[in-house]
Amino acid sequence: MSTSMPLRGIASCVRRAPLQECWSPSRIRQGSRALGRRWMSVRPADEEKVPSSVPARKKITIQHLHQLRAKRIPIAMLTAYDYPTARACDTNGVDITLVGDSLAQVCLGYASTTALTLDEMLHHCRAVARGTAHPLLVADMPFGSYHAGADDAVRSAVRMVKEGRVEAVKLEGGEEIVDIVRRITAAGIPVMAHVGLLPQRHVAMSGYRVQGRDAASAQGVLRAALALEEAGAFSIVTEAIPHRLGAYITEKLRIPTIGIGAGPGTSGQVLVWDDAMSRWHGKKAKFVRRFADVGLEERRGVLGYAAAVRDRSFPKPDAEGYEMAEGEWNKFLAEVGDAQWKPSAKSEEP
Repeated sequence: MSTSMPLRGIASCVRRAPLQECWSPSRIRQGSRALGRRWMSVRPADEEKVPSSVPARKKITIQHLHQLRAKRIPIAMLTAYDYPTARACDTNGVDITLVGDSLAQVCLGYASTTALTLDEMLHHCRAVARGTAHPLLVADMPFGSYHAGADDAVRSAVRMVKEGRVEAVKLEGGEEIVDIVRRITAAGIPVMAHVGLLPQRHVAMSGYRVQGRDAASAQGVLRAALALEEAGAFSIVTEAIPHRLGAYITEKLRIPTIGIGAGPGTSGQVLVWDDAMSRWHGKKAKFVRRFADVGLEERRGVLGYAAAVRDRSFPKPDAEGYEMAEGEWNKFLAEVGDAQWKPSAKSEEP
């Protein structure tokens, strides 16, 4: 698409029109769009131009999730941390997009999720929100943002909705957070609860251990789920519990359960993006299945790029560069007093 008209329009405006007309909002928008089209190597795709393997669909709501549960149609939930991963979830059939606090480790390089701040989470929430049109958008409340009491928790949740532009928040915990869940939902903010393995408490739990493996602890997970449902949670994540317990809790609740390491009997499943797409090739949790090998393709791409730069096969002057008319080039050399200049051998294409 040609971009010369908007740019020429601004240039001619500067020459002929009063300054306030030249820099009107409409003129500025025209120029910025033109510059973007001309110079951005890759720009975010317009929604209608994104290829998708799923048919057009309506916005997912909490009511829709309850309908899926009632019909026993599994709910697909996946994490996203930025605009590109959000767009991938949006255009390929994901029902719930979760801005997970796992971004602390997979995006920011922290050792655990407890290091993540609320401001950092809000930054990523906004990016994901810009790429989310159809899935329900949920975000984890970071460690420390709801632990100082219900008033503090409500303030944090309000920030996540107003500043982060999410539609619901997720909290880890059992019966001890019932009052907090009740207060947040009373403020009009939907809450997704999280029981079983609680990554934010991995130190207190002596590591990332499967929960509910004996009768007493299984009853504890069940009691927590029932109490959180009663407090107003619209859904509950069940993490790292025996698959029969996951199915049992699902049958006893009236709200959707989303399992991660909780077996196939839950209302839906969630995985961390980097686990599902295999961004990293280290040891994986037992419940993780790798559905792609993005890490391998990234490694191939980076190695290939670096090699092409070093052997000068990239960029190719004609296919990946811009030409200048011979006459203008000679004129340029003459005017700078370097008419005999020739490119050195090392800068030539091999």
